[in-house]
Amino acid sequence: MNIKPLADRVLVLPAPAEEKTVGGIIIPDSAKEKPLKGTVIAVGNGTKDEEMVVKPNDKVLYGKYAGTEIELDGEKYLIMRQSDILAIL
Repeated sequence: MNIKPLADRVLVLPAPAEEKTVGGIIIPDSAKEKPLKGTVIAVGNGTKDEEMVVKPNDKVLYGKYAGTEIELDGEKYLIMRQSDILAIL
């Protein structure tokens, strides 16, 4: 994969959704909540007003509706602004 986010954008690989069962009932994929954490894959150079704090391989928490989902090489990623990231784990 060869992708470089621009400006203050960050490419994140979401963590896989956890498998949960409720009383022996397996919850289908469509009912699972989206994960709110992931791994930073690539970062942009920042802007003159915003220095990039996150770096590749950081584990991060982000908002529930943060970013835009994209698919590259059969894998789903999120591309978002650094300001959409809530914390570095």
